[in-house]
Amino acid sequence: MKYSIFSLARAAMTGHRGWTRAWRDPAPKSRYDVIIIGGGGHGLATAYFLAREYGIRNVAVLEKGWIGSGNAGRNTTIIRSNYMLPGNVGFYELSMKLWERMEQDLNYNTMVSQRGIINLYHSDAQRDAFARRGNSMRINGIDAELLDAEQIRKELPFLNYSNPRFPIMGGLAQRRGGTARHDAVVWGYARAANDFGVDIIQNCEVTGFQRTNGRITGVETTRGPIAAGKVGMAVAGNTSRVASMAGLKLPIESHVLQAFVTEAIKPLIPGVVTFGAGHFYISQSDKGGLVFGGDLDGYNSYAQRGNMPVMEDVCEGGMAVMPMIGRVRMLRQWGGIMDMSMDGTPIIDRTPVDGLYLNAGWCYGGFKATPASGLVFAHLIARDEPHREAARFRLDRFRRGAMIDEKGQGAQPNLH
Repeated sequence: MKYSIFSLARAAMTGHRGWTRAWRDPAPKSRYDVIIIGGGGHGLATAYFLAREYGIRNVAVLEKGWIGSGNAGRNTTIIRSNYMLPGNVGFYELSMKLWERMEQDLNYNTMVSQRGIINLYHSDAQRDAFARRGNSMRINGIDAELLDAEQIRKELPFLNYSNPRFPIMGGLAQRRGGTARHDAVVWGYARAANDFGVDIIQNCEVTGFQRTNGRITGVETTRGPIAAGKVGMAVAGNTSRVASMAGLKLPIESHVLQAFVTEAIKPLIPGVVTFGAGHFYISQSDKGGLVFGGDLDGYNSYAQRGNMPVMEDVCEGGMAVMPMIGRVRMLRQWGGIMDMSMDGTPIIDRTPVDGLYLNAGWCYGGFKATPASGLVFAHLIARDEPHREAARFRLDRFRRGAMIDEKGQGAQPNLH
């Protein structure tokens, strides 16, 4: 069923009794051309693009829980393409362009809101670094605007401008950045992939791989064995776990990243704001809650929960830049498992195991990359060659010394 004002009007005439399920709940078939492990945004987007762009429709997405129960439903929903280094620039701008037409492509309201993002700077050195980043963006045709202190004060009058320790000297703005509704993105891709004949199989955990002459020929699951021509992994923080079943040890660590939401208040924050003197980012949801986050918990974990010291640290960052939020009550917090690569940049490549493909290492950038990740991973699986916008995201770049270290932090995953 195509969603439109006309279908809504027809449904209203019948008391909304004629709506069909957004996607099927099929039993697994014995064999698929492609199996995607992971029913988050990346896995569902991959299945969608395999069907739409490459005509491969005998595809299954296997999810151990319910779709969107992992990082896709545990993030702060920010979308942006304000990157500087070759490799990242083109890829994230491709993702931004796909975000801008997503609702039309999927025929689904994913609540994409290009309210803009402003990264605050607090020193001359940070201003120069942001200017360099902005110039790189503009050279590549991406919108960027360097704002001074007065411009920031005009746009964000509620910030703390009297703090001599963290003076707000300006910011780098990307007006096309913003937010999207994470659940709606998952549901939109699931519905669109389903319409192409993709099987979305929930409560189906992968427990092992089938091999024939060294090649992956299928998976073992809690719902029985399933054969496949090719298998793609898009399981975020569980990448190391799943890869180990195939005998792979990857340059990835899993860390917990917490996010927080407050009680609803009247409209306050017009877009996304990041604090440059600490790690703190904040936006306001459509329901009025302040959604914010900060640093990783700093130790390896597969737990979807965080610890109190990091909660305190994140809230202190928020208080430093906008003390008034200390009067708002926090409603809840949650944790997502980040797949942190050694250089802070994702890996989209064939693995050394024939028939097995890898999509991992997203660090903080997983949600905003969702549409481009799906497109380039589908290209890799269908064509057995990297998409041109993901050509630098190869697994062997660490051996070749071709890292893409956007933050300049070196080979320490928890710092990216």
